[in-house]
Amino acid sequence: MQNKELVVISTKEQWKIWSHVAAHSFGGPAGQIAVIHKLVVEDKKLISEERFLHALNFCMLLPGPEAQQLATYMGWLMNKWRGGLIAGGLFILPGFLSILALSYLYVIYNDVPFIQGLFYGMKPAIIAIVTSALYRISKKSLKNSFYWGMAIFAFISLFFFNISFPIVVVLSGLLGVIYGKVFAHHELISDLGSLPRPAFSQTLKTLFVWILVWIAPIILTLMIFGEDSTFHALNLFFSKMSMVTFGGAYAALSYVAQKTVEVYSWLQGSEMLDGLAMAETTPGPLIQTVQFVGFMGAYRFPDVSSPFLAAFIGSVLTTWMTFAPCFLWIFTFAPYVEFIRGQKVFTDALQAITASVVGVIFNLSVWFVLKALFFKSQEVNFGPLDFEYPVLTTIDFFATGICLVALLLQFKFKQGLFTVLGTCTALGIIIRYIF
Repeated sequence: MQNKELVVISTKEQWKIWSHVAAHSFGGPAGQIAVIHKLVVEDKKLISEERFLHALNFCMLLPGPEAQQLATYMGWLMNKWRGGLIAGGLFILPGFLSILALSYLYVIYNDVPFIQGLFYGMKPAIIAIVTSALYRISKKSLKNSFYWGMAIFAFISLFFFNISFPIVVVLSGLLGVIYGKVFAHHELISDLGSLPRPAFSQTLKTLFVWILVWIAPIILTLMIFGEDSTFHALNLFFSKMSMVTFGGAYAALSYVAQKTVEVYSWLQGSEMLDGLAMAETTPGPLIQTVQFVGFMGAYRFPDVSSPFLAAFIGSVLTTWMTFAPCFLWIFTFAPYVEFIRGQKVFTDALQAITASVVGVIFNLSVWFVLKALFFKSQEVNFGPLDFEYPVLTTIDFFATGICLVALLLQFKFKQGLFTVLGTCTALGIIIRYIF
């Protein structure tokens, strides 16, 4: 089957299209992908349905936020690197500006009862939202006992033994490949012809340019502030995170939350929940939560005289380290999309990783419960065991009540994100003013 003609559009039209997508990119990756599909496939008819699904499958194979990478890939199809930069950049910008503004309000006005109540109500609501995501993903990815085993393996590894998330991702992928070779014998069939494959020298040039773009801030902050600086630590940590963010934002945030709270002390567990609440209620990818982590880390441990300036730099660096690799993956590998998509080994690995993500998100849910619904927890460090459990007598009954309301709204009454968050924040504000 031959390629369908790709529509090349003007830069001005690109700005209009992706500004519209950016302004409507609420509701997590599913909602964001739906917005992109409606505009570029249904309304504008710029991309065929087949190629859109083909691109989505490709983006699912990459580390990083799939909706942002899908937007970048759609832009690349329309107008090569210029279109990719416009589409991917505009997808990030509204969320970056929104979370930056909310972060400043958070540190400046955090003692005001209204602000305290706002975030007090959001934290339990986030537990219900993450639980809903866990339920949806498990229904799609746990197709048999092997994939259930992958989910259990991931949860036990992370929660009870504190094994590093990147190690869990790699092991899950390897086990998926082995399972696919031994037990699964289906063949992948691609019904699209490949895009023209570029010269290998062009691929090397693209790879070199984007690796340089990616690491330039690392080199710069290392030279100016030294290897012990907060900026350098942020750069290294989020560069590593960007390499292993398979399975969606919740999986990556599980890793980020535990490391940045327990190892780096850039923020507290309850503050991590506040950052996730910001990302849930603003446009853009959910992984933008990491911007708040970088903001708080640089604000709390500033490398410059002003904590507010340090926080801004921390926000920029964290966002750069998270999304620069996304452009690298798309611009380097998009021309080879047919080859990558046609290799069974990639999909076998991805399916196993996706199943293990259920365990990763369950670990995140438990961690959030510990931080949001209990005032104290007890650590266990015995041999390879390394975990914590709640002190039941320190339960926060108000927060638990709000969480139950959120769960009822989410599962019983099938209410949307903003209804759940609006109800819970209202309850949080009332409780804070009364008590």
